[in-house]
Amino acid sequence: MAVILSLETSTPICSIAVHRDGLLLKEKSLDVPGAHSEKLMGMIDELLDECQLAIKQLDAIAVSEGPGSYTGLRIGVSVAKGLAFARDLPLIAVSTLKALSYGAKTQIEDVGLIVAMLDARRMEVYREVFDNELNSERKLDSEIIDEGSFSAMLDKGKVYFVGDAVEKVSKVIKHTNAVFLDIEISAEYVGVLAFDKFQKGDFADLAYFVPNYLKEFKALQSKKNPLLI
Repeated sequence: MAVILSLETSTPICSIAVHRDGLLLKEKSLDVPGAHSEKLMGMIDELLDECQLAIKQLDAIAVSEGPGSYTGLRIGVSVAKGLAFARDLPLIAVSTLKALSYGAKTQIEDVGLIVAMLDARRMEVYREVFDNELNSERKLDSEIIDEGSFSAMLDKGKVYFVGDAVEKVSKVIKHTNAVFLDIEISAEYVGVLAFDKFQKGDFADLAYFVPNYLKEFKALQSKKNPLLI
């Protein structure tokens, strides 16, 4: 039996969840300014109390590894690493975009590719493309979206777009095979994927793990110690 606490802080939504053997016990989300820095620890205490659990009863800590908000990821990973270190628990890192794709998969009936996207700036997004089994078909990168984006995939069949960049992308991509899903990132999805990693013993190195800041992290890498977050 594995009880996993999951944290998702890659966007303005601060989300946490507890799963037992991959099944959701309870999830909390808060979408208010400053939630990550001011509310996260309190939310964790409340959630564990509502689940009638103590931190010592957890088997692992999972965290969304990015990409996403620099500040949000830094806070979420710092808290996750602190809890894992204090209780000598394994740390599980889950791709934010893969978690989004899992959320999309739960609402998809037809076969099709999933494009998970997070808003960057202007018409830029962080994106990764997954198949129905959540295998990566186009690796994580940033991309400027225009009317021709993903046209080769769209010409072959349904493509499902998910993430907080959907609204702006839907105004540009008008292909009949494009399906835009209204799904928010959630620690619920992180926890399901974390349990799969737990079973495989796929844990992050507590000492060296850093979030995938993508562009922001690359810009800072030459100025700061890469072991610090």
